[in-house]
This record gives sequence, structure tokens and C-alpha cells, in this order.
Amino acid sequence: MTDDVETAIRRIRDEVAALHAELVRYGLVVWTGGNVSGRVPGADLFVIKPSGVPYDALTADDMILCDLDGRVIAETPGAHRSPSSDTAAHAYVYRNMPHVGGVVHTHSTYATAWAARAEPIPCVLTAMADEFGGDIPVGPFAIIGDDSIGHGIVETLTGHRSRAVLMRNHGPFTIGSDARDAVKAAVMVEDVARTVHLARQLGDPHPIEPAAIDALFDRYQHVYGQPTDKEP
Repeated sequence: MTDDVETAIRRIRDEVAALHAELVRYGLVVWTGGNVSGRVPGADLFVIKPSGVPYDALTADDMILCDLDGRVIAETPGAHRSPSSDTAAHAYVYRNMPHVGGVVHTHSTYATAWAARAEPIPCVLTAMADEFGGDIPVGPFAIIGDDSIGHGIVETLTGHRSRAVLMRNHGPFTIGSDARDAVKAAVMVEDVARTVHLARQLGDPHPIEPAAIDALFDRYQHVYGQPTDKEP
């Protein structure tokens, strides 16, 4: 590996390890469930958490380096551990969605409740239009452990503006330009899942017109925030 790739691996290890604490901070996971991964820029590699290790025990050296087929890279920090049970799914997403730099999975309560109902979250909030560009779709049921979940994620999100998918009877998966962006999407999908659920207890939420969704999404993606937040 080149020095640049080695430097990138160390940076992604640090970032992915730290981002797991954000899942805990926002109440998106319990016990050892859930995972964050991050693509290594400039290499066909990604970093993911080990399976079944408590969040408060995770360090950068525990993060596992894999190739895009989900194989653990031997003789690297973390290689003695078993990777997340969702590793094959993450690998499939990275192979088939080259613009994706981060993948997150949680069992956050409200988003998972929508997944259990196999029901998309309708776009009835400006925050949803901003962040997801419309409804949050439902993906197919898939068995954990191989790349079946990855197939469902890619098939559901290809051509869709949403960065979140509710895998049926399982929970949310989110994608992003990098791992931090994917974690942000995970936080936001739980927030809107909760709010829309509460709105439905009061009556039927009013949908937002498609043209307004388009305008809101365009503004948020291209105008909102500081210039330094945007890609060059």
C-alpha cells in the first residue's frame, strides 16, 4: 500500500470508531446491534466494526479492514476479530454504488417500527423533503449474513433520492458520501419516523406537493449551510 492509502486507512479507522459513539449518543442502537462502515478513499477497501463488541469498548484498532468482496485484510489491526454480520451487505453496496462512501445500519425504534409494518414513511415534513427528497422507501425482506441485504439496499435506492431504506422486518440502512454523512442520515430517519408516527396518532398527515418537495430538496442540497460545507 502507498503512504497515502495507509494514511487514509488510519483516518477512516479513527472516524468510523468515533462515529459508533454517535449512534449511542442519539439512541439509535442497543447493546451491540448496528454498525457503521466507511470507504477508504483511493483504494478498494472499507472499514467496519467487529461483531458483538460493546460500543464503549471499541477503538480505532478494533475496526476491521476489508476489501470490496468483504474479505478481511490479514495482518492489519482488528484482523483477529470477526467482522460485523452485515459486512457482506456493506461490501455489496460499495461494489455497486461507487458514489457511496459510508453505510450505517441501526435498529432505531421508530424507523424499525415502520420497517416491521413494511410501510414507507410518507413525505409530510419539510425536513424529509430537505434530507431525503421524498418518501423513505421499504426494501425487501432478506436474511442476515450474506449479501442479500446489500442487493435489497441497492435495488431499492438506485434511482431514488432517499439515502435511507427500511429493510422489511429488520430496520433502517443509510448511505452517504462518507461515514459521517451516512450517520447523519441515520439520525434524521429516526427523527422523522418518530414525528410522522406521532402525527398519525392525531389524524392523517397532509402530504407535500411533489413540486414543493423538489424545490425544498434542491434548496437544502445546494443552498443551505455555509460555503465550506459544500463540495468544491
